[in-house]
Amino acid sequence: MIERQRLANLLRNCSRNKLLKQGLQVHGAITKVGFAFDVMLSNDLIDLYGKCGRVDMSRDVFDRMPLRNVVSWTALMCGYLRNGNAEASLTCFCQMRRSPVEPNEFTLSTGVKACGVAGVLDHGMQIHGLSIKTGFDTICVVGNCTIDMYAKCGRIDEAARMFNTMPSMNLISWNVMIAGHVLKNNDAEKALVLFREMQEAGEVPDEYTFTSTLKACDRLGDIKRGSQIHAFLITSGFGISGRPAVAGSLVDLYVKRQNMSEARKVFDRMEDKNVISWSALILGYAREENLRHAMELFKQLEESSVQVDGFVLSSLIGVFADFALLEQGKQMHAYTIKLSCGQDISVANSILDMYLKCGLTDEAEKFFSEMPAKNVVSWTVMITGFGKHGLGKEAVSLFKEMQLEKVELDSVTYLAVLSACSHSGLIDESQKIFSSLCADRRMKRQVEHYSCMVDVLGRAGRIKEAKILIESMQMKPTVGIWQTLLSACRVHGDLETSREVGEILMKMDELNPVNYVMMSNIYLEAGYWRESQKIREEVKERRLTKVGGCSWVEIDKKVNYFYSGDDTHPLIDSIHDTLKEMENRMKEELGYVNQVRYALHDVEDESKVESLRVHSEKLAIGLALVSGGLQRKEGVIRIFKNLRICGDCHEYIKCLSRVLNMTFMVRDANRFHKFQDGLCSCKDYW
Repeated sequence: MIERQRLANLLRNCSRNKLLKQGLQVHGAITKVGFAFDVMLSNDLIDLYGKCGRVDMSRDVFDRMPLRNVVSWTALMCGYLRNGNAEASLTCFCQMRRSPVEPNEFTLSTGVKACGVAGVLDHGMQIHGLSIKTGFDTICVVGNCTIDMYAKCGRIDEAARMFNTMPSMNLISWNVMIAGHVLKNNDAEKALVLFREMQEAGEVPDEYTFTSTLKACDRLGDIKRGSQIHAFLITSGFGISGRPAVAGSLVDLYVKRQNMSEARKVFDRMEDKNVISWSALILGYAREENLRHAMELFKQLEESSVQVDGFVLSSLIGVFADFALLEQGKQMHAYTIKLSCGQDISVANSILDMYLKCGLTDEAEKFFSEMPAKNVVSWTVMITGFGKHGLGKEAVSLFKEMQLEKVELDSVTYLAVLSACSHSGLIDESQKIFSSLCADRRMKRQVEHYSCMVDVLGRAGRIKEAKILIESMQMKPTVGIWQTLLSACRVHGDLETSREVGEILMKMDELNPVNYVMMSNIYLEAGYWRESQKIREEVKERRLTKVGGCSWVEIDKKVNYFYSGDDTHPLIDSIHDTLKEMENRMKEELGYVNQVRYALHDVEDESKVESLRVHSEKLAIGLALVSGGLQRKEGVIRIFKNLRICGDCHEYIKCLSRVLNMTFMVRDANRFHKFQDGLCSCKDYW
């Protein structure tokens, strides 16, 4: 018996410290001395293998046992649950119920916890009922897991009822209840109320409490109370530097509230930085366009012992894609090849998206064709990319190929292909696809699907038909869909419908300056000067301001940003001289005329022609030409803008591509414009 206990102690030490290799050796010794079927030692082996991530070996030991007790079943259930297989844990519980062995409080708590993880409310309620029947529901561990299950299954009221009727509570009870309120669709404000109540009840918060309360502040967007909790942690001597969960929640809170200086202070003091904290800070810098800090921090992450995961890679590549930072994106692509997580399909989809958003359709197609595995997101990203580049027929072809490959479509895929059709004016194809969407009962039509149809009908001049479609929708029309129709009215000079739509927009979204600018432009182009001026005056009275236009261009791996009227760049004089020289050439060779109607927003005493010359996209092109573009004349000059490109700049770049015999690629808020030989891929509709 002494030898048996010694072996049990060795196994428990290996289990506690996750020493798989040593545990295997002890297992061998157990078999050698004839204890292979000993129930206690077999239970310890099941526990050891489960904690070391080898639940398959736990199952093997379990299946070989001639006799099993409640500990055997519970240990195997825990092993499955610990290794992320809640369904197998519940299957094990069901098998146990068919055996003579009765569950104890630990079996029931594990079973109900597995129900919460798997999100199976019915099973959870059944186990809760069994707990009541056997009298185990009054035991803290069972009650706590039951609260957790109800919260995770979206039944926070049931969780609260359980919490309030528990005969005795401990710190875990409070933590589970607070954490439950922070979950999606639950009441984060109530979590902070409970946090105060638990302290009034004499419970001392631990790191799990603070992690949940900080997440509650994040959910509420309440940096003030988050900062107060941070201050409380400091003044109470609760060291956060060695508690990565609490510190990570603080970093995440400050990053999301755009307080990068505080986020960095907390991060720098962390003793054990995990990949979540690294990624939160890196992405925070990137989203604030502080790419230098983001890349410096990423290099530090590479040099650290922290394992980079697929989430960090795909998120960072996504930022490069959004800002069209091609060089950084290519570097990241090369880096992913060296890592095992670089093979994750989410990472591959981000790389594909990056190439498309940077305007490299050929590279994207090649990468797509070589992807070892594709999911619905992969196909949708590629279809979306084709659409943004005006390659509608290619997008439709890929959509049909996707159907032949039996890939399960979703509503986003339909939106991608309908958007591609609208960008390319493929009215017949779009109507067939839209009919297919309407006929598919599994698909839920959204306003965005209708908006694509309104756009494609508007492009074809079928304004009345587009308006009828909006009015026939089952859901309430959005501001966006009416703006789509208003844009079509402007292109085709339909003043009557413009007035009707304009009135609707002013009622729905009276503080949106875009609606006023669109109506002002429509009146002006129709020759209604007074109406146009009246709207402009109303904008001034309401003090409405549009988002400023920003364009950027990457020169020698450095991103250069320009705003309209920007004069801060060191080469600004050369840029202006080059743009004027190009303008004179275009006037002489092509008869180019400035489209002054697009200067409506400018200061009244400023020359409209001069104001057009300093639009952000022109300044970015000017820098590209000054920085060697005029000498090279090969390749493509790529410009990116946060808003829709204006009509004058569109005409200017078309003419520029003709006189210089160069290709310009401009990505605006709507799509890509490929300017070549005096023409644009959008066919002058965008």
